[in-house]
Amino acid sequence: MTQPIEFPAPLRLSVLDQSPIPEGSSAGGALRNTIDLARLADQLGYHRYWLAEHHGTPGLACASPEVMIAPVAAATARIRVGTGGVMLPHYSALKVAETFSMLSSLFPGRIDLGLGRAPGTSATVAHALQRDRRQPLPDDFHEQLDELLGYFAQRKHPAGPFRQIPAMHFESPEPWLLGSSPQSAIWAAEFGLPYAFADFINPAGETYAASYREHFQPSDRLSRPRVAIAVWALCAETEEEALRLSASSRMMMLHLYRGKLIPVPPVDRALRFLEDEGVPMKLLPPNRRMITGAGPEVRAAIESVAAAYGAEEVLVVNIMHDHAARRRSYELIAQAFDLTPSG
Repeated sequence: MTQPIEFPAPLRLSVLDQSPIPEGSSAGGALRNTIDLARLADQLGYHRYWLAEHHGTPGLACASPEVMIAPVAAATARIRVGTGGVMLPHYSALKVAETFSMLSSLFPGRIDLGLGRAPGTSATVAHALQRDRRQPLPDDFHEQLDELLGYFAQRKHPAGPFRQIPAMHFESPEPWLLGSSPQSAIWAAEFGLPYAFADFINPAGETYAASYREHFQPSDRLSRPRVAIAVWALCAETEEEALRLSASSRMMMLHLYRGKLIPVPPVDRALRFLEDEGVPMKLLPPNRRMITGAGPEVRAAIESVAAAYGAEEVLVVNIMHDHAARRRSYELIAQAFDLTPSG
């Protein structure tokens, strides 16, 4: 039986990396930046490092976070490494179980499996990812999740239609359910899983987190509800500089809203673009929470959002054009929270 997870007293800080591709760079360069940033996060004292899954976009490099886990875990010593997340509808539950069992065997006690049901791409690309394109992808995430957890629970036979498969041993990662809607909270509570909410996508999820805690069913993995939130936050030496650096992400997101995918633009061009919008930059893009500022301001804002959700952990995510500035942002946030450097 898996041991129940214990909870820390202070707020944990972690990283969610979308592997941004700066304009003028390449996907390979972005992925090498991911490994570099993971090393830094490990040294600074962040708790975990999650890799996102996106398909068919020129601005985000990681289409297979399970591929990136191994080099990131090999390049680090202490930090937990996982997915934020694996978009389960694209895959077979057995294949995911086999992949993450291998990773958990290579890096015992350090691998997380964050699971989501969003496509992580457009409808056209999602259809192209399907093995069978003769019909729409079935909405069977609940059944997939039950089957997958069954493999890790070492059930005599898996759930679902494959009960004839003989018993197999799987090394288990730490599973999480990801989401930005009410349904994910319902399933996380039902299966007794820790729940990670994407506040950077939907900054109105406090009621979903409250519902998750209210309806949580204890499991062999988790004795009581556990909430983490992914928050967009960028830190610089001054408030003005942090806001300026955020322009690249704001321009990129506005283009996404308008159906155009672009690499991460340089700051100066993004500032000119946003100025032409005729709206204060802080209000762009609409309906998104983006925290910017110097260290004390960013810490206060992050703590405020975490308190609203009742979260024990925050995964900090951002997109910037300059990798050095991105590294510095995570350094300043670590300093603001008095993280203990490793080693």
